[in-house]
Amino acid sequence: MDDLPTLGVVGLGMMGLGIAQVYAQAGFPVIATDAHPAARDSARDRLAAALQTRVAAGKLTMSDRDRTLDRLTVADDLAALAPCQLVIEAIVEKLDAKQTLVAALEGIVAPDAILATNTSSLPIHGVAQGLRHPERVLALHFFNPAPAMKLVELAPHAGTSPDAVTRASTWTEAAGKTVIRCPDRPGFIVNRCARPYYGEALALLTEGRSPTEIDAAMTAAGYRLGPFSLIDLVGADINLAATEGMQAAMQGHPRYHVFPPLQAQVASGNLGRKSGRGFVFPDPPAAPPSDAAALALRIEAALVNEAHWLLSEGGTTAEGIDTAMRLGLNFPRGPFETLARHGHSAILQELARLRAAAPEVLKPRYDPAPGLVAT
Repeated sequence: MDDLPTLGVVGLGMMGLGIAQVYAQAGFPVIATDAHPAARDSARDRLAAALQTRVAAGKLTMSDRDRTLDRLTVADDLAALAPCQLVIEAIVEKLDAKQTLVAALEGIVAPDAILATNTSSLPIHGVAQGLRHPERVLALHFFNPAPAMKLVELAPHAGTSPDAVTRASTWTEAAGKTVIRCPDRPGFIVNRCARPYYGEALALLTEGRSPTEIDAAMTAAGYRLGPFSLIDLVGADINLAATEGMQAAMQGHPRYHVFPPLQAQVASGNLGRKSGRGFVFPDPPAAPPSDAAALALRIEAALVNEAHWLLSEGGTTAEGIDTAMRLGLNFPRGPFETLARHGHSAILQELARLRAAAPEVLKPRYDPAPGLVAT
């Protein structure tokens, strides 16, 4: 473990500190900093508390806890990151802020040091714009909470060097994560391919179906949480922002349509668990409706189609998409596994049925992806 590189983290909020914990717990020396003194001053105590919870649960020994804490150095400024071979930023999700930060880091770290962004929505080529060494930039998108979630999406831009991809992947896998290669496309894999899970459920809601019966149909199909329970867990406001972001990034395509019931839910203030009431929370689960299989097929057909659209754009694989969806959302199976379960004919017939029934403006939502048609 002594030959592991020194890694850096900028941003010591929940996500940044979680990323620092992931690498430090795996044996990497980590230097972390934050622009806010309060975040720096409290970081070690917050990490100690998080590790102590694992000790209490019997998942970590006290000596491992102490070694992890010893591997974390909290620095006062960016200059202390000079020895780092990989620096991951986990600051505010604003492109100009990230561009300013990576430009500053480029003048501090070695020319071959990797600069990674934890963005979930911004273009990686945009983050790298204007750098002297844009080939060092890529995304390492961790999921929250970083210490618990196994998936990390790795997204290079067109100019990222293969060496940077290999090193970032190798070190992150050594920290116990499953790294899935993604294209530099809006939403990467999980945030993009998850949109139909929510969107088609919201379409059903506009047609008069209830959130509880839609959720019950999906749990009957093997999903741990139905789409409305997931929205309630994350927050309707967060889901709306993600959907609006995808809609804008994909030039308003109907596959990312923002359905009025989601907007109305946010306007009502019933955001889910964090507000005390959501689409279904805190109501008890309902029994699956008599047409549960048909409801599930509709949502799964949309999931399969979106996955094929992403695959057709390059930069990932069917296996990668399936793995990312299982690990990132705890789905029982990925969209390509779902396709094998139903068969191409059933999926294409369902898409055709949905297109015929949809309002004119939403018909393109159900156009089958090229790979799905050609298979």
